[in-house]
Amino acid sequence: MSTADARPTPPPSPARGGGSAPAGAGTPRPLGLWSATALVVGSMIGSGVFLLPASLAPYGAASLAGWAITLCGAVLLALTFARLAMRWPQTGGPYAYARNAFGELPGFAIAWSYWISIWTANAAIAVAFAGSLGAIFPALTATPVRSAACALAALWLCVAVNLAGVREAGRVQIALTALKLLPLLLFGGVALWFADTSRYAPPDPALGPLPLAVHATVALTLWALLGLEAATVPAGAIERPERTIPRATVLGTLLAGLATILACTAVLGLLPAAQLRESSAPMADAARALWGPAAGIGVAAVAAVSCLGALNGWVLVSAQVPLAAAADGLLPARFARLDARGTPTFGVLVSAGFASLLVCANYSRSLVQLFTFAILLSTAATLLPYVAGSAAWLRTGERRGRSVAALALAYSLYALAGIGAESLLWGGALLLAGLPVYLWMRRAR
Repeated sequence: MSTADARPTPPPSPARGGGSAPAGAGTPRPLGLWSATALVVGSMIGSGVFLLPASLAPYGAASLAGWAITLCGAVLLALTFARLAMRWPQTGGPYAYARNAFGELPGFAIAWSYWISIWTANAAIAVAFAGSLGAIFPALTATPVRSAACALAALWLCVAVNLAGVREAGRVQIALTALKLLPLLLFGGVALWFADTSRYAPPDPALGPLPLAVHATVALTLWALLGLEAATVPAGAIERPERTIPRATVLGTLLAGLATILACTAVLGLLPAAQLRESSAPMADAARALWGPAAGIGVAAVAAVSCLGALNGWVLVSAQVPLAAAADGLLPARFARLDARGTPTFGVLVSAGFASLLVCANYSRSLVQLFTFAILLSTAATLLPYVAGSAAWLRTGERRGRSVAALALAYSLYALAGIGAESLLWGGALLLAGLPVYLWMRRAR
């Protein structure tokens, strides 16, 4: 792509509330159906499936109900975002939908919130990679400083891949997705037969009544299925986005959901809850207990590959949201500049910088504590775009699909209420931190 081609296309004036530029008008589109599906599956299957059983261990059987609710909610959201992508095939995904439906300020709030969710997710995924690597080479994560160093090394490796270009990042994503999806389905399908049903015990009474425990697990399990909207964000780089994105979104959500629930449910039935709570690589520990040390190392290796695949996909997406907002004049213009390979370099580097700061600021926590905090913060920041996307269809969409969007909205609000006070306060503070940026950009115009 030439320098001239790299300039962002001025946004059109859609029927309602502004909006981002159409997806990829006059520019190359290096991502096809398989790359887009791999982006969805790879973004969804990352750290959650391998480390989440440790966070779910105190909830016991309540987590099974949480998984059922979350999968239904994820499918509803996938169908809603598929319709939104057909209506508005624009770069920015949830940001573009919110701006088109509700106007500039709500659009900025969604872009800012979604961007926060991505770089906080990248911190969590990098931490999970360190945990998986530590299961293979314990000395690498023997201290908090070493764990943080491993996490940062994985993050910046994926940054380097993305700086090589969007097409190259898409090819790496297909390979990494295949390397983790097939072993994960095999592990879940086989290990579930060896699960001890007595381990699916009621939740710890200290967690409160059963409905409250289930509500809390919905917020945690949603982390493992975040990313269902990933293909909607780089729409400008996807071939025939109005057809490819809906197909990739629904297919990717179903594949990732099935593999994730199978594997996590099996792990909960293989190890005692007390052991799971302290494990930095619970799936590897479960495989080791079932089939021996070699199996544990093998699963840890798959987990490391999985985390790299998710991290690679989210680093790609992390720059696309600020790119779309910058093209509309809501963020500094540097976010909208593409290099000769079509990569928004500034956005990639800034997003990775914030993720690195989050890892460094919390490195003294244990891996499980840091992971749980980061996923709840990321989930809180992601649910706001989910709420806005569902509401956008209810406000501007056709009658067909309104019931699905209404149920998706209800699920998003239900999950948001289960996040917990600490993560909601952090998420609210980070969202308010974007207000001065919005006012500054508005005044600059």
